[in-house]
Amino acid sequence: MTSEDAMKNIQRDVEAVKGDISALAEQLSDALNQFTQATGKQAKRSFKQARSSVDTFMDDAGKKGAAAFEAAQDAAATLEESIEDAIVQRPLATVGLAIGLGFLIGVTWRR
Repeated sequence: MTSEDAMKNIQRDVEAVKGDISALAEQLSDALNQFTQATGKQAKRSFKQARSSVDTFMDDAGKKGAAAFEAAQDAAATLEESIEDAIVQRPLATVGLAIGLGFLIGVTWRR
């Protein structure tokens, strides 16, 4: 084999390596694009799930808050009715209790 033949062989090998590198770079680019698309889809899916969870939580919290408010209103109405019944049934005892509580509050306030 002459040096001219060796040079041609080397040039062919270099061209083959260049082609292999180009093909590898193209495959790598395709794989990276597919990975990016898959990651983007997964991120969108996760975001939608998180938003749905937050919406559900907020709806539940609103319903529980409304229920608690209604329960507090019912309790206040029941307490008001109980106090009103006690005043109607025992007016003198109620006046005495009010005077006693006023006296205790006054004594406590002075200290």
